[in-house]
Amino acid sequence: MARARGKTWRLAMVLALACVAPALAASASYEQRLAEADALRSADPQRFAILLDGLDVDAARSSAGQRQHLQYLRAYQSVVHRNHVDQGVAQAKVLFKQASIIDLRYRAGSLIANSYAINRNFSEGLRYLNQTLPMRKRVLDKDIRHDGIDAAAALYNQLGQYQLGLRYARETLADDPNARARCLAGHFQIESQYHLQLLSADDLALQQGIARCLAIKEKLPANFIRLVLARKWATRGEAGNAIALLEDNVAEVDAIGYNFLSAEVHALLAQLTLGQADVAAARRHAQEAISHATDLPSAMSLADAYNVLYQIAERQQEPVAALGFYRRYAEADKAHVTDVNARELAYQIVREETLQKTQQIERLNSENQLLVLQQRIDQQANQNTRLLMLLLALLVALIGYWAYKVKLVQQSLRRFAETDALTGISNRHHFTLRAERALVGAAADGEPCTLIMFDLDHFKLINDSYGHEIGDWVLKQVARTCEGLCRRMDQFGRLGGEEFAILLRGIDLCSATRLAEDCRVRLTQIDSGETGHAFMVTASFGVSATTLSGYNLDKLLSHADRMLYSGKRSGRNRVHAYTGELLLHPPQLQVVPRGDESPPEEAVSPVAQDRAELLRS
Repeated sequence: MARARGKTWRLAMVLALACVAPALAASASYEQRLAEADALRSADPQRFAILLDGLDVDAARSSAGQRQHLQYLRAYQSVVHRNHVDQGVAQAKVLFKQASIIDLRYRAGSLIANSYAINRNFSEGLRYLNQTLPMRKRVLDKDIRHDGIDAAAALYNQLGQYQLGLRYARETLADDPNARARCLAGHFQIESQYHLQLLSADDLALQQGIARCLAIKEKLPANFIRLVLARKWATRGEAGNAIALLEDNVAEVDAIGYNFLSAEVHALLAQLTLGQADVAAARRHAQEAISHATDLPSAMSLADAYNVLYQIAERQQEPVAALGFYRRYAEADKAHVTDVNARELAYQIVREETLQKTQQIERLNSENQLLVLQQRIDQQANQNTRLLMLLLALLVALIGYWAYKVKLVQQSLRRFAETDALTGISNRHHFTLRAERALVGAAADGEPCTLIMFDLDHFKLINDSYGHEIGDWVLKQVARTCEGLCRRMDQFGRLGGEEFAILLRGIDLCSATRLAEDCRVRLTQIDSGETGHAFMVTASFGVSATTLSGYNLDKLLSHADRMLYSGKRSGRNRVHAYTGELLLHPPQLQVVPRGDESPPEEAVSPVAQDRAELLRS
């Protein structure tokens, strides 16, 4: 009887194994295909897509973890290979919330952060990065952990936060990474050290980084390191070696198809070859940089390329072409500065949010500890003690609230004291303080400074004809128009009434005069149609420079003011520059005596009289 029961049990086990074995084999096969697809996701996109289609067909026989892994690979495909960033982000967000495996949540968070960086939404990218990075200590797969850390290094370098980029690059390098992670982290480390001026005097680390990446056929990071090496050589006066390095590899760079890198390499070659007086090569590389940066309007390489073409046109005495290239250079430079400011603002916003969340958590922890303590006190003390603790807590909250209100009032008063209420730019007092400080710094650094001063023509006639509301509109439009031409380091203020001034650091008299001319032209293009009246806004400009006037603000203002009124006497709507004996007045030079005294009463030209009659009608 017992023997019969044993035979029956063994037979049941054999039948059960026969049923389970195909399922186990199918699961193992599915897992192997998932691993193969994951390994090929960046190296072989076509094979990767074929594998994903097959995995989709057999998904019904997979486990929940395997389906989530497939979901991540689909999100990666949408972002990287199909350029459907929004779709990929949506898929990754679902996975980030629902994934039961910490490694998949970590990978999904890193993918979301990178995707937002691709779309220049750095704020959201940083928010997801801050949620993802704390998971890395729980990620078991070291290669996956390094991918996320390298993503953080890349994002912080993009934001200009090179100290943080260096920190995360070193974290990967200290954790015995594989060859690919070591190549990428080494590239990010070198990039951070270059911008922080921490690179060693010798080139060994850079040469090793290039060789390490090329050994595994990672040409993109290898050429980014070459770009850093070329810039380093150029800085220490080895422009010829830098040109040779880049020229030898520029074909490989263009073949990669990454426009940002190609634009950077060609722009640097344009600058270096121009410095070597090879005008033909400089023009060719500048044009190549522009063609690669067409879809990168905020790239610094675009501004550098237009600047090279502008310098070439100036050297060849082609003023029309030079002006066109200078305007494009100014637009590209402004776009780059705006992009840098946006990235810095995104970092500061998320940093402040993170700080607030940390403080909130600490406050909640403190409150929890206080509650626990209060419970103990409730058990050991009487009602009076509890009331006293509540009163103390209320007092702390009131003090914090009033401190916050005082801070807001102080900030409001400071803005009121520094800003012109009508135009939003600096008032005369704040402009004077900032300008004098800038002049002291420029004098210490040996940098030139120029001052542009301008006064609106016939502004009183506009006020008298159309009312002060229209006059205020004109002042706002003038401030907005000229502010768009100023760099972050420039000082722009309203001196009073319809008089404005701009202090430019690091700009010579000729460049400042061209900038003033550009500003003058833009003022004439202000469309008054929205006011319901038809009139033209013009201004007379005076320009002075420290090369003749010194680093004294009063003297700069005095000479610029003298030139301004010289322009008004000459018919208005023009630019005059103080050159001691000569006025620099494009497109011709006019002689002005050095001993010119305070400006006489304005003489009204026939053109101005006709305009005044037109305004009255």
